Amino acid sequence: MQPEAVIFDIGNVLTRWQPEAFYDRVIGEERRRALFGAVDLHGMNEIVDAGGLFRETIHDWAGRHPDWSDEIRMWYDRWIELASPRIEGSIALLRALRGKGVPVFALSNFGRHSWEEARDKLDFLAEFDREYVSGRLGVTKPDPRIYAMVEADCGIAPDRLLFADDRADNVTAAARRGWRTHQFESWQGWARRLVAEGLLTEGEAGL
Repeated sequence: MQPEAVIFDIGNVLTRWQPEAFYDRVIGEERRRALFGAVDLHGMNEIVDAGGLFRETIHDWAGRHPDWSDEIRMWYDRWIELASPRIEGSIALLRALRGKGVPVFALSNFGRHSWEEARDKLDFLAEFDREYVSGRLGVTKPDPRIYAMVEADCGIAPDRLLFADDRADNVTAAARRGWRTHQFESWQGWARRLVAEGLLTEGEAGL
């Protein structure tokens, strides 16, 4: 049987999420290594993803690390640059699925406030049939509870959900609940999986 809904992660599936690459461009690799060695920026972002305030959390960390305050504030001030570039092939797949009437959901570790701000700049974020955002739900992947929340809300059996995520731990957690899963490496690989599941033709998938 075909999946009843397709679920997309956001970072590194629909848009790149490589903060180190951003800082390498802006302050140079040597200073970036020093910054990330001195400040747990990914830990800071996890607070936001779990529901912490976006601007306030980042500015608080900047205040606690005055030697790096300007660089830390970039995480908020230039956030869209951190979440760039868009992966246009994946966005085209999302739109092709919706064009065929296949429900498409988002399941992402993403701050509730940063999601709202990003919707103005990343148009595809407004195109999901359902949005499962960790900052709203108060739990992040790969905690099994977030997958259970999706199942309870959408009412679709786990084996009829097809989920793409770039992180192995997130994919494994979904698979343990019986979801169909795809570890994302390229939009072309994801396109081939959607074709194999009978959801798109090769032409519709851009292959």
